[in-house]
Amino acid sequence: MLRMDIPALERFLADNFPQAEALGFQMTALDEEHIALSLTTSAAHLRPGGTVSGPVMMTMADTAAYLIILAHLGPVALAVTTNLNIHFVRKPAPGPLHVTARLLKLGKRIAVAEVRLGGEQADALCAHATVTYSIPPQR
Repeated sequence: MLRMDIPALERFLADNFPQAEALGFQMTALDEEHIALSLTTSAAHLRPGGTVSGPVMMTMADTAAYLIILAHLGPVALAVTTNLNIHFVRKPAPGPLHVTARLLKLGKRIAVAEVRLGGEQADALCAHATVTYSIPPQR
C-alpha cells in the first residue's frame, strides 16, 4: 500500500529538499510497483561529446529510488543512500530521459531499488542501477 502519492511526494520535496526543483524532473507515474520520472535534458546536462553526463543519470537514479521508497514508507527525510551501483549501457542523446524505479526489497532498516534509465526510444536502455537505502529506526 502506498503511503504517499505524487502530490504528497512533490510537497515533501518542496518542504524538505527545495533544491530538488532545480533538477527539473517530473514524476509522471506511480503505482505499487514503480515510479516513473522524466527529465528533458538541456545543454546544462551534457558532457563534452553531446551525451547526458553520468552525474545527471546517477542523480536521477538516486532520486527515483528515494521517491519509490518514500511512496511506500511515508515521509522519512533521513533515509539515506548507502550504495548506488550503475552500469552505463549506451550513451543517451540530448532530449528526454525516462527513469523507472521499482522496489526489490523494503525491510525495516534497508531498502533496495532497481532503476532503469532510457532515452526517447522506450526500449533503448541507457543505464541500469541498483540503489540501497538505510532507513532510520521508526518510533
